[in-house]
Amino acid sequence: MKSAFKMATPAAALFLFAGGIALARSGVPEFSHYVHPLALRGTAGLPQAALFNVIVFVLPGLLLAWAGQGLRSTLGVAGWSARVGIVLVQLSALAFAAQGVFPLDPGDADASTSRLHALAWMLWWIAFVPGMLLLALGARRGRLFALACVVAGLLVPWLAVFAPIGAWVGVAQRLAFGLWFGWWNVAGWLSRVSASSPGSSPTART
Repeated sequence: MKSAFKMATPAAALFLFAGGIALARSGVPEFSHYVHPLALRGTAGLPQAALFNVIVFVLPGLLLAWAGQGLRSTLGVAGWSARVGIVLVQLSALAFAAQGVFPLDPGDADASTSRLHALAWMLWWIAFVPGMLLLALGARRGRLFALACVVAGLLVPWLAVFAPIGAWVGVAQRLAFGLWFGWWNVAGWLSRVSASSPGSSPTART
């Protein structure tokens, strides 16, 4: 039961994230989802910046890190690569949350909070990519699960790092975040389906 509840938390995380994005222009009408990075809305000094960071980054990241424990319990007898992969995606989730803990400093790009925010953003996608590879190779949750891992592992860094150019910056980053959240939700669903299918290995209980 506890594991099933944990596996449902990605939907709650996505709901918080989407709700925060929908309200991002409240108090800051000049903010644009097309050209502005999402973290810019949480810059210190803007109206409700702290609340925005909590709703969009901190709470979703913590929920997904916790959901990773539910994913871990469905792996059963999966090998070390899958277990390391779970740790890496949980690290990615914690790094996502840290982006809200350390908001950008509008007056100094070299300030400690700005540096820590940039570090958290880098860790978010850098930890996610090898986590996807290891889970695809070792999770033993079927071809759909492995395919979801490969697609997310390839597209998230491409959208977050390599695609954003000019007016494409805001859209590309939001697509990367959306795909990341999508993987968590799809992975949770596929893991439940695979774990409950006939012949699946027993899973650990938490």
